Amino acid sequence: MDLSAPIGVPRRPRNLAQALVEEFSRRIGAGELKPGDRLPSEVELMESGGVSRSVVREALSRLQVAGLVETRRGIGTFVLNARGSASPRLDPSTIVTLQDVVAILDVRMSFEVEAAGLAALRRTETQLAALAEALARFERASDTGGSLVSDFQFHLQIAHATNNRYYTEIVTHFGTSMFPRARLNTLAIARLDRQQAHSRLVGEHEHIYNAIARQDYDAARAAMRVHLANSRARVIRSHQPRGEEI
Repeated sequence: MDLSAPIGVPRRPRNLAQALVEEFSRRIGAGELKPGDRLPSEVELMESGGVSRSVVREALSRLQVAGLVETRRGIGTFVLNARGSASPRLDPSTIVTLQDVVAILDVRMSFEVEAAGLAALRRTETQLAALAEALARFERASDTGGSLVSDFQFHLQIAHATNNRYYTEIVTHFGTSMFPRARLNTLAIARLDRQQAHSRLVGEHEHIYNAIARQDYDAARAAMRVHLANSRARVIRSHQPRGEEI
C-alpha cells in the first residue's frame, strides 16, 4: 500500500481542509487505508496535496474528531477504524449555521467552565508549562488556520490539566469544529477587525491562564465563562446586518 500516493486535492476547493478529510475518509471507508496504517507525515501531506501546514493540521484534527485516526505524539498519525465501524460521533460538517455554532457554545459553557476550575485545582507544573506554551503559540499565530489550531491546543491543555480523561475526550471529540470561525462565514467574521479581535482573544486566554496558574478555582471558572459568553456575543454581532450592529 502506497500511503504517500498523491492525494488529489482540487486546486481551488471551497475548503482545503475538508477536501483532505473527505479524501482520507473515502480511502479509509474503501479499505485502502486500514486500522493501524500510519498516515504520511505533515510535510509529506503538504507536498502531496499542495497545501499549507495549517490546512493539514486542521484536516487531521477533523479526522480525529470523526474517530478515524489518532495522533501519537512523536510517532505519527494512525488509522483507527473504517467508516461506520466507530461509535456514532458528532460530525463537524453538520455544524454549519449560526444557530448550530451558538448551540455548540452553549454546550461548551456547560463543561469548559468547570474544566477550567478543576484545572486550577489539579494542574501540575508540567501541565501549567504546556498551557503557557499553548498560550504563547496562540498569541504568535497570525493566519486563520494557525490561530485555530493553537486555540484548540490551549483548550485541550486545560482539559488535560483537569486530570480527568473524560474532559480530554470531550474536547478532542469536538476538535476545532467547536470554534465559531471554523464553521461560519469568514466574510462575516472579517467584518470585525482581525488583529483587534485576536488581541481580545489573547487577553481572555491570559485571564484564564493566570487564574489556573495561581490555582484560583472561582476565578478560572469566571474567566472561562466570560470568554465563552464573549465568543457567543461576537458570533451573533458579526452576523447581524450592518444597520443592526450593537
